[in-house]
Amino acid sequence: MTLLIPFFKKYRLRLAAGFMALLAVDFLQLLIPRFIKKAVDALEQGTATDALLLKYAGLILLPALGIALCRFLWRYFVLGFSRLVERDLRDRLLAHILTLDHRFFQRFPTGNIMALTGNDLTAVQLACGMGMIAAVDAVLMTLAALAFMAYIHPMLTLIAVMPMPVLALSTRLLSSLLHKRFEKVQEMFASLTEFAGNTLKNIHLIKAYTQEKSQGERFGLLGEKYVAANLKVAAVQGTLFPLSGLVANCCLLLVLFFGGRLTIRSAITVGDFVAFISYLFMLTWPMMAIGWVANLFQRGATSMGRIQAVFAERPQLADPPGATELPQRPRTITLDHLSFTYDGQKEPDLRDVTLTLTHGIIGVIGKTGSGKSTLCNVLSRLYPVDDGTYLIDGRDVNGLTLATVRGNIAYVPQQATLFSETIQFNIAMGRADADLRQIHEAARMAAIHDEIMALPEGYQSRVGERGVKLSGGQRQRIALARALLLDRPIVIIDDGLSAVDMETEHDIIRRMAASLQGKICIIVSHRVAPLADAEEILVMEDGRIAARGDHQTLLAENSFYRTIYRHQTIAQGGPA
Repeated sequence: MTLLIPFFKKYRLRLAAGFMALLAVDFLQLLIPRFIKKAVDALEQGTATDALLLKYAGLILLPALGIALCRFLWRYFVLGFSRLVERDLRDRLLAHILTLDHRFFQRFPTGNIMALTGNDLTAVQLACGMGMIAAVDAVLMTLAALAFMAYIHPMLTLIAVMPMPVLALSTRLLSSLLHKRFEKVQEMFASLTEFAGNTLKNIHLIKAYTQEKSQGERFGLLGEKYVAANLKVAAVQGTLFPLSGLVANCCLLLVLFFGGRLTIRSAITVGDFVAFISYLFMLTWPMMAIGWVANLFQRGATSMGRIQAVFAERPQLADPPGATELPQRPRTITLDHLSFTYDGQKEPDLRDVTLTLTHGIIGVIGKTGSGKSTLCNVLSRLYPVDDGTYLIDGRDVNGLTLATVRGNIAYVPQQATLFSETIQFNIAMGRADADLRQIHEAARMAAIHDEIMALPEGYQSRVGERGVKLSGGQRQRIALARALLLDRPIVIIDDGLSAVDMETEHDIIRRMAASLQGKICIIVSHRVAPLADAEEILVMEDGRIAARGDHQTLLAENSFYRTIYRHQTIAQGGPA
């Protein structure tokens, strides 16, 4: 809960105003039974007049109006505080998640993260809002009501509170059980969200394989488990709430019997008895609220624990102390005996890679699993460099800020990621200040401009969820245009044109070669022909650079490269 302390400090004035209003509500509520007592005593003694009754009616009405006003104020300030905490915590949580690296997202499913920013934050908000206000109100009202009851008759007060220890003990025992069961509910909700998200993302595949019924059944099973977990929570709640009511009614029963006897014997007046009952009713609310407050606090504590677990995560890739910036646009990349192993794997994915890249287009080719994508990820500074050296302009990247390295690299991953926005937004998302001319120029270089203009709304066309309205090749070229618009000195394309036909890919690479003079452009491709004009081509095998050279050199000296080239040439209808 220490995570919430800064928010309490930040909004302390709002909280103070809210609790002052709550204190005023409780004080005014305590006055009303006193006026009722005097009115009842006057009626019993026969001294009541119309004027006197109107006076007491006015004395009751004024506090009632004050209660209404102050109740609005505490709701506005305290419930508003809980909403501000929810907003600030959500912003802070997202900002923290954005600092975490790939390894975190490999361990935390998307559904779990969505549950944190949804259900879990709502539970924290309710605990900080109604939960906190009900708890404070219950404490204040309990102490004040007991004090006024004791003022009327101390012994009757002791009799009235005799059943309360049963409620306190039961609440303590059931709260622990409620915490564990609600934790299970949140885990099941995360699984349900994850499954639903995966189903919607892969709906075309599900339909193609006629798996609608199977997916529906699996979702139904998860739903049943979620309901079962909620029913277990409801069972605990169903014990707490009636128990609170039972204890409150037992207290009332004792007061009616023993208080009635005291009234008959004239030990207390009828007015005292009515006032005592009124204060007992005020005490009934805290007793009834115990179960509800315990439920809110246990839900909030469980959710806060899940949120704190994410805040406890630290990126393995972070700026070191004293990290510096690159003084100028980089011109060279050097890898010296660099190796890389993914978490949980024994064998490295990159092995003793040594190379120097200066300018021009560098092609990378190799079998599936040869380390091409890993090389791109390490160069893009998405994974740490633990074994070997990665230098940019002679500076070790481990001594540079992540922002300065990534800010000089335009990266196009294998899977083109688009937002459910316009084409213009998707191209310009990395450079919001770009004008239409620059956006169009980047699209032309990616050979997508004409196709965009052929759409009814052109660049204002919305691409749908994850670009569903576009073909795979169109999505890849829009992602490429986005990278080219950044105008960065290093461009890395990790098989980002795999869905484009060979002729278009070749055309795009030629355009890039003409416009990216003086820049380093690394292109991973599973096709040889489009890389024929590259200054240098790297052939990767088992995480190593097995061969390097230009197209003609590799054709003459590397059997793997030569075989791939011939097979692809024959497939395209050319001579072997």
